[in-house]
Amino acid sequence: MGKLLAQIQKPQDLHKLKSHQLEELACEIRTEIIGTVSKTGGHLASSLGTVELTIALHLTFNSPKDKLIWDVGHQAYAHKLLTGRQKQFHTLRQYGGLAGFPRMQESPHDIVDAGHSSTSISIALGLARGRDLAGTDENIVAIIGDGSMGGGMAFEALNHAGQLKTDLLVILNDNEMSISPNVGALSQYLTRLRTDPTLTRAREDVDLLLKKLPGGPAVVRLAERLKGSIKYLVVPGMLFEEMGFTYLGPVDGHNIPALCRALADARHRKGPVLLHVVTKKGKGYLPAEQKPDCFHGVGPFHIQTGKPKHTCLTPTYTEAFSQTLLSLAEEDDKICAITAAMPDGTGLQKFRERFPERFYDVGIAEQHAVTFAAGLALAGQKPVVAIYSSFLQRAFDQIIHDICLPNLPVVFAVDRAGLVGEDGHTHHGAFDLSYLRQIPNLTVLSPSNLQELQSMLKSAFLWNTGPVAIRYPRGTGEGGTYTRLEDIPTLNKGVAKQIRKGTNGAIFAIGAAVSLAAEAAEQLARAGHDPMVVDARFVKPLDPRLVTWAREAGFVLTVEENVTSGGFGSAVMELLAEKDLQVPVHCLGLPDKFVTHGSVQLLREECGLTVENIKGIFIELERKNEISGR
Repeated sequence: MGKLLAQIQKPQDLHKLKSHQLEELACEIRTEIIGTVSKTGGHLASSLGTVELTIALHLTFNSPKDKLIWDVGHQAYAHKLLTGRQKQFHTLRQYGGLAGFPRMQESPHDIVDAGHSSTSISIALGLARGRDLAGTDENIVAIIGDGSMGGGMAFEALNHAGQLKTDLLVILNDNEMSISPNVGALSQYLTRLRTDPTLTRAREDVDLLLKKLPGGPAVVRLAERLKGSIKYLVVPGMLFEEMGFTYLGPVDGHNIPALCRALADARHRKGPVLLHVVTKKGKGYLPAEQKPDCFHGVGPFHIQTGKPKHTCLTPTYTEAFSQTLLSLAEEDDKICAITAAMPDGTGLQKFRERFPERFYDVGIAEQHAVTFAAGLALAGQKPVVAIYSSFLQRAFDQIIHDICLPNLPVVFAVDRAGLVGEDGHTHHGAFDLSYLRQIPNLTVLSPSNLQELQSMLKSAFLWNTGPVAIRYPRGTGEGGTYTRLEDIPTLNKGVAKQIRKGTNGAIFAIGAAVSLAAEAAEQLARAGHDPMVVDARFVKPLDPRLVTWAREAGFVLTVEENVTSGGFGSAVMELLAEKDLQVPVHCLGLPDKFVTHGSVQLLREECGLTVENIKGIFIELERKNEISGR
């Protein structure tokens, strides 16, 4: 740790440093972030881009009395280092260590748990209004990226803030990126503000010119009308001005004195203020500067080269999805793909390159992505919406109202389902089986290996009778991928697969949990037990043969990497109750809590999703079943 950084135990310690030392401190913070993330993995480029901004914020404001709300929070590593967490920083994203995002239980300087985009202005406005009602005087600051600003929720909050006219500072951190390069009209607008040097002086020039007009009230009224008209043409930030904000900037986000001056100016203005700060994602680390999208979220890497320390030759579920979708799209020109600012993470980069006219990145706008897909489907296209499980939650109403209600043939590729590891509680795909299976008309599947994913995707287009959601986990999977489309078998809707016959007890599993169930069953068989194992494949509709198998087995253990409340196990119990079959059922899945961060293996152990626990539960169920004489 650098000598200056070691002196900062709380943000107020920054005032002990001289101005030239602040630049040295910024370098030390970057060195600390790069060194730690090279070992733990994490969100590197975004945090490197906000170092000077973070220093200036803590110099200008008195945290935690003044509230700093970081949108998403993946750019807040410097904030963690300046707020008393230096000694723990090496535990970043590790089980039992610091979270990779702001976490209220970690520090009073983390005002709210964060992890999803476009929420900061709404939270900040609520805090500001609460301050007004309580009669206190703290400053409220939201720090939001230009990618997150494109989300509809951010605009809803801006609109409301302009109406309330309460004191509030929104800092627009403009680095031209979200996870991938930004898209859309707002991005183009910000580019114009950022790159046209004549706009930065336009407001003052217009005001000065019109003040010099001679004459009486009529001329004054004319001047005001002229001022309004001319400002629309030449003044930067008019979009925000018209929403009720005072627009300041753009300001160099790596110039600490300039940032401090701008922040001080903004702090003393009344009403809502938007300060436009321009930063460089990956600042200070050349590989991240050159490829900021590749260094958004990274695993451990070699600092000298930027290359990952670990490479895996086994295909991932995302890669299997990508390969199969490409093959299908080659055969069918109606297939198109939609993502919400994540073409790389969802495996759609190759699709974008091969079929640019059929690819749509809508930005961080999951609600729009889903309803846009509805429009494409109504126009006779075959849209695939590829979004992470935890982000698809944001479009729940659109799935119901715009896709499933009219029963439109849209395919949802629900990536990162189940436990995702070090990103933690804001990113685990813990709820998708529960929130999807309750919706009428929606078919819900989950593959247990790469080949099943390919079969499910191919089958979804062949069914073409309504919406289909295929949920699959992060990382590698069992079973190599097919190379030819014609070699991929198709599935009949709602048909499960019995992968082990047995006479005493059954394990019904879904998705990633199938391999755990199969291994547990083999070990149980070697110990003299005889469990049946079923890969359900479908959560909706369930295979009616599950009733027959449950009756034959005498008792059932369901296993899933989803919360048990309303999940796959609940679906099985509902099916058995509907058929008036009374057999013992035990549901094993994720607990009724938000799971922390750490490796997937450690988190599975914490949640009891292990081979040993499956064996233990099965043996106990078997014992109870024998005692009851079933």
